[in-house]
Amino acid sequence: MSRQIVLVDPLPRTLDLIMTPAVRRRLEALGELVISEDRPMPDEQIEALLPETILIFGQTALPRARLERAAKLQAVFNVETNFLPNIDYEYCQERGIWVLTPGAAFAPPVAEAALGMAIDLARGITAADRAFRAGAERYGLAGNDDVFRLAGASVGIIGFGDLGRTLRALLQPFRNVVRVYDPWLPEQVITAQDCQRAPLDELLSQSRVIFMLASVTSENQAMLAAREFALMPRGAAFLLLSRAAVVDFPAMLAAVQAGHIKAAVDVFPEEPVAADDPLRSLPGLLLSAHRTGGTRDAFFEIGALAVADAELILRGLPPQLCRRADAATSRRLRSKPVEIS
Repeated sequence: MSRQIVLVDPLPRTLDLIMTPAVRRRLEALGELVISEDRPMPDEQIEALLPETILIFGQTALPRARLERAAKLQAVFNVETNFLPNIDYEYCQERGIWVLTPGAAFAPPVAEAALGMAIDLARGITAADRAFRAGAERYGLAGNDDVFRLAGASVGIIGFGDLGRTLRALLQPFRNVVRVYDPWLPEQVITAQDCQRAPLDELLSQSRVIFMLASVTSENQAMLAAREFALMPRGAAFLLLSRAAVVDFPAMLAAVQAGHIKAAVDVFPEEPVAADDPLRSLPGLLLSAHRTGGTRDAFFEIGALAVADAELILRGLPPQLCRRADAATSRRLRSKPVEIS
């Protein structure tokens, strides 16, 4: 009798992390689950299962030679939420195999944290708290010398995908002029969200609050270096929330140390950050341990989105919730594999 294998190879995620019991039961109804959570699924096991596999949940390497043996495969769900360079995306597109990520699950919590961190940098909330605890507080107007209100401040957003658009919606009550730099999008997508498309230099020089939300690609690594940080207005708030590789990290720290900008950082070149890293004591830097998206509900949303789209695909319908890997763009992505859940 023909088998209908659902190959589950989700590390560094686990099913308990990304699925409620109810969603897991729906996953189990899709086919015969073969799960490897204590280690990546061994190559020999993958090779044996591929001919009967209909769905894959994980970051399993799928070069063309493997895909040619996976005649029943209908979809691959990257539950790490990064498109990695270990899949032949062109061949999947030719074969009609969906390669999907439920990464949009992280957009609402990251956007919420980004808004909170922007208000913090603008108003000096945690800086004032630290000064108070050290006995160096200043009262009233004297305590607000270097602050500004987010309301009405000019905002720049670099990278306008799910996260950028979710953040834009949260900013609406603050009545900001919002400039967007995203060379992968047509102007209509940007203006439809009540934003202005802007060249990068204009965005940097004209924005008092700048959100770096772009994914890492082959073209944009270290796209913000010393020159770009110098373009930012003195006292600007810069928030790095996507991946550390999109900025020249030492140049960003130098701009903070010089007092030219304030910054909030949730992602770092190496994680965990070394215990003796000098950035831990750098004034003007708001630190977050890659935690803005990692809420319990967001992880459960990963599983919910993936399973819902898998159900549609097995009914012969297109997915509606996850983002599809496009061969033209996926080959250009350069995000590091996630190691910490």
